[in-house]
Amino acid sequence: MSRSAVWHPFTQHATEPVPPMIARTEGAYVVTLDGKRILDAISSWWVITHGHRHPKIVEAIRDATETLDQVIFAGLSHEPAERLASALVDMTPAGLDWVFYSDSGSTSVEVALKMALGFHRNNGAPRSRIVVMEHSYHGDTIGTMSVGARGVFNAAYEPLLFEVDTIPFPAAGQEQRTLDAFERLTRDAKVAALIVEPLVLGAGGMLMYPASVLAELKLIAERSDTLFIADEVMTGWGRTGTMFACEQAGIAPDILCTSKGLTGGSLPLAATLATDAIFRAHYSNDRARTFFHSSSYTANPIACAAALANVAIWNSEPVAARVAALSRVQAQKVARFKKDPRFENVRTTGTIAALDLRVGNAGYLAAVGPRLRAFFLERGLLVRPLGNVIYVLPPYCVTSSELDRLYDAIDEAAGLAGDKR
Repeated sequence: MSRSAVWHPFTQHATEPVPPMIARTEGAYVVTLDGKRILDAISSWWVITHGHRHPKIVEAIRDATETLDQVIFAGLSHEPAERLASALVDMTPAGLDWVFYSDSGSTSVEVALKMALGFHRNNGAPRSRIVVMEHSYHGDTIGTMSVGARGVFNAAYEPLLFEVDTIPFPAAGQEQRTLDAFERLTRDAKVAALIVEPLVLGAGGMLMYPASVLAELKLIAERSDTLFIADEVMTGWGRTGTMFACEQAGIAPDILCTSKGLTGGSLPLAATLATDAIFRAHYSNDRARTFFHSSSYTANPIACAAALANVAIWNSEPVAARVAALSRVQAQKVARFKKDPRFENVRTTGTIAALDLRVGNAGYLAAVGPRLRAFFLERGLLVRPLGNVIYVLPPYCVTSSELDRLYDAIDEAAGLAGDKR
């Protein structure tokens, strides 16, 4: 086979080995061309929920292709999108009455930011400042990079990014500092919105904070008429133990972004849900107040059909019980490392477990990161550490014995911290 022409995401081709070719997927596994079964411990970048190729989702996709392919969504509609929108309104926190479709987590956040700015402008009191949380990550488009942490991910693109205001991450014991910083910023009448990843900051290092902080941030936002945007792209669909992370704080955001698990991980689809007030700010006989956003594949019917099958699985199978059981198992199994001096900051939220390998050079570019990936892959485990941060975010069908194998490998992998090769 000649050299591949594929340029892979988040991959330094000068130093990374040629990636394995995956021939098929099933349950909690991806399978290579030569038949090696690899446990997908990160849900293929956090998207697979019930397991790869769930029969009901595969069937829904197959059936949808018999009648529909892409349909322009400006001026036309179709049943899968209409039914899915109704289901999402029913499943998400109260007050999110309108559903705008896009095709990825990044675009769902771009939509949210534009909705927020349009809301204030169309109401006659323009606001332009966005408040973000330290260490956050919201995507790789220009807008989403702007509201994410500045660093290695986006240093080359700094001239394109707009300014934001940042509040500190609510580390244990320092939660009030975060709240006070947000309170001070909201005294500026130009603050349009706060955007946060509820409970867990994903790419920023699987950083976790309590629901009480989320609830207090929402209260501060309400007092200052600042819109509250919940980026639930990763945290939604059971990852944090509830359908959406916001539920644990007892709050309803003004805008909620969802993707990844929306289709059970089968096809790309995203949705941005908003309150009626935000929709009404764009509803007018003046066409200049139209919400000007679109993507070619908005509300793709086949992807919507997959998402509807995912919703049906949640409604007909004991998914919530599986999530609860996996949350308990994750907490039990990672606990073995809490007093292990080779690790620190052992933590869980729902089905997500994470721990930091003690190394001299920490962070996303820690030299141990690529070595860890290779180590796990050799053992038939798909794990993609964030530098020295090892996390386990598996599909809900994973078994306790499969997790035992994974955590035993993590125990063994700790030796790489002192390996200077």
